[in-house]
Amino acid sequence: MNLQDYEKIKAESLKLFDKANIILTEEEKNGLEVADFGLNKIEDTGLQLITYVNTELVCAKELALLPYQTCPEHKHPKRDFDDGKEETFRCRYGTVYLYVEGEETKNRRMNPPQGDEEYYTAFNEIILQPGEQYTIYPNTLHWFKSGSEGAVVSEFSTRSTDDSDIFTDPRIKRIPEFK
Repeated sequence: MNLQDYEKIKAESLKLFDKANIILTEEEKNGLEVADFGLNKIEDTGLQLITYVNTELVCAKELALLPYQTCPEHKHPKRDFDDGKEETFRCRYGTVYLYVEGEETKNRRMNPPQGDEEYYTAFNEIILQPGEQYTIYPNTLHWFKSGSEGAVVSEFSTRSTDDSDIFTDPRIKRIPEFK
């Protein structure tokens, strides 16, 4: 990702946080992470996030998704210190289409990003509107996508170790790289 794209996506994400009435400090705004997962198609597959706290026990984040942006399928496996990350997503703005392992939803509302369908296997659809939440248990494959307005999600979880996440797509690089 180049710096110009990063700045554009960061500005769009901060507007989403404003729409959700999420008040951020300047330090939090400056620390916003823009993750393109190494696929270089950030508006299609990506995630913008702010981490408030990440201790040995708990983590709290704000996630922003641009309109129809997808966070790719992954799971949080068993770690040396626990059975894996458990996280609760609470929708703050927009609509979030969350897909988890389980019985496939017929006539689901969203599909994986075009051209990347082979890397998506979880199709049990959970639709979250503002004020609704869902808990994802450790080692559960999941992915999520926003609707036409974009979305903001608050994430409350056990300790986050992004480098231990397992993505279905082997091309994924979790840590952003700049050109």
